[in-house]
Parts: sequence; C-alpha cells; structure tokens
Amino acid sequence: ASKFWWFWWFWWFWWFWWFWWFRWRRGHRMSRQPPERRPEVGPRVIVDDEQATGSPNHAVDVDRWAGLVADVLAAEGLGDRPVEVHVHFVDESAMEDLNREHMGGQGPTDVLAFPVDDPATVPDGIPVLLGDVVVCPVVAANQASSHAGDFTTEVSLLLVHGVLHLLGHDHGKPEEAEAMRARERDHLARYGMVRP
Repeated sequence: ASKFWWFWWFWWFWWFWWFWWFRWRRGHRMSRQPPERRPEVGPRVIVDDEQATGSPNHAVDVDRWAGLVADVLAAEGLGDRPVEVHVHFVDESAMEDLNREHMGGQGPTDVLAFPVDDPATVPDGIPVLLGDVVVCPVVAANQASSHAGDFTTEVSLLLVHGVLHLLGHDHGKPEEAEAMRARERDHLARYGMVRP
C-alpha cells in the first residue's frame, strides 16, 4: 500500500480540485442573471400605412409621422409617461366606411380620432392607451392646396388635430374651436409651418 501513496494522494487532490471548481463555476454562472427589463418611458407611436395596393396612394414616411406625434405628446406634457398612440393611413374607401359607421357622415373625411384612455384618470406609471388617429392621404392631398398649402403641412395639421382630439380637445363651440386652432398653430410653428 505504501508504494501507491502517490496514486491515492493524486486521486484525492484531483477529485477535490474538480469538485470545488465545478461548484464555483455553477454558482458563478447562476449569479449572472439577465438585467431587469426596464419599463418603457415616454410615448410609443405605431404608424401603419394601410392603403390598398394599386390605389392612388401617397407616400407615407412612417418614421417621420411617428416622430411628429411623439413630439406633440411630449409638448402636451406626456413625454415621460408610457402613452401609446396608433396612427393609421387608409385609403378613401376605408375612411368612408369609418366615417359612416362612427360619425354618421357621407364620403371619406380627412382625419378621425378614436380616444380610449384619458391620461388625467390613469395613475402615473400605468400605461395609457391614448387611442387611434386615422388619416386619409388622398383626401389630404386633394384639399391641401386650399387648406394648409402643401401635402406635408396638411398631414402634419391632421395628425396634430387628431392627437389633440385624443387629449380631449374639441371644436363644437366657437371658444373650443379657437383654443384648438391656437394649439395647432403652436405645434406647427415648432416645425416652421403655418396653420391657415
């Protein structure tokens, strides 16, 4: 037995070393947890171009319009709240259906707003589903020259108008209409645009 003392010593050393090394590695790997997912802060704007293929549609820069809506929300005091807005660009037939179904109107209109949550009634830190804004680029293009001047300014005005509706603004009474027009002017002025 004395001839093999080195074998037993080596075996015990090797077993001891591997045992503690594996325990250390296992604990080390388990201690590296993924970072906690931080909640989204600020507005989340989803823009969809839902115009039918083959229709006389107009180019929609989804990133540009998402940025404009987020900026309007921030200027309205919602820049640090988890607010979600969905913007839909639709063709004339879809807008006509929405206008008839929800507003009792005839034909396509330029913009419709469908509010969901009122941010004033939702506690801070809780996500706010502000609602949907629907824009018809064809109608916007047709009325741009007699309304806002050009297509880009017209779409900007319609988006600002829709977002203000989501925030509770209205134009049913003359004083409400004037207050809403003033807010639209303020927002457009930040982009170097003039509201007619």
